Amino acid sequence: MSDFEMVALDMAGTTVTDDGAVERAFEAAIEAVGPPVPPPENLHHPARDAFGYVRRTMGVSKIEVFTGLYGDPAKAEAANLAFEAAYQRSVVQGGIAPIAGAAEAVAACRAGGIRVCLTTGFSAATRDAIIECLGWEQLADLALSPADAGRGRPWPDMILMAVIRLGIGDVRSVAVAGDTASDLWAGSRAGAGIVAGVLTGAHGRAELEAAPHTHILESVRNLPVLVL
Repeated sequence: MSDFEMVALDMAGTTVTDDGAVERAFEAAIEAVGPPVPPPENLHHPARDAFGYVRRTMGVSKIEVFTGLYGDPAKAEAANLAFEAAYQRSVVQGGIAPIAGAAEAVAACRAGGIRVCLTTGFSAATRDAIIECLGWEQLADLALSPADAGRGRPWPDMILMAVIRLGIGDVRSVAVAGDTASDLWAGSRAGAGIVAGVLTGAHGRAELEAAPHTHILESVRNLPVLVL
């Protein structure tokens, strides 16, 4: 019997591929609201390198990313709504697909008695649109967005909420996998027993290795051998 009770898996870049739809949705959001203007006295403000900031913060709750860029709650909310609308258009137009082997990895974990939670920085509406498009309604035990837990990544709230809702006895029996540094920070802060970066998404090996982790995997399809 496995020592692991639960795995928490990121969606975009880890279990789902979208051919750059996230970055295109950010572009649409900034076009809709206007470019963020950094305060002249702040040489390190994220708006001075908006798209670099977006790439560095992949995996973080999108409203937090826009708040960091605009510093204005109303503009951040408008940009977030434009982002979600643009990404959902990509979803319904068939712009997403499962990462090869992802669904099979989830199925293998569940067959081995391990609960599975999908996590994302998207809103619940976008998350559910992805799940419906892929026919994944029965794939995992649970799917969470930041609004379901309190804070998004890099905070551990979604992982800890999944632990509570799925009745997991010890967070050290949780494995976390994701394609961004924020996924790894969230898993580490939660106290997960495995914190694995995967090389199928936004961040490369160097960025993942710079964050707290236990493993770097080519893909989420390699996770079952670690937990079963």
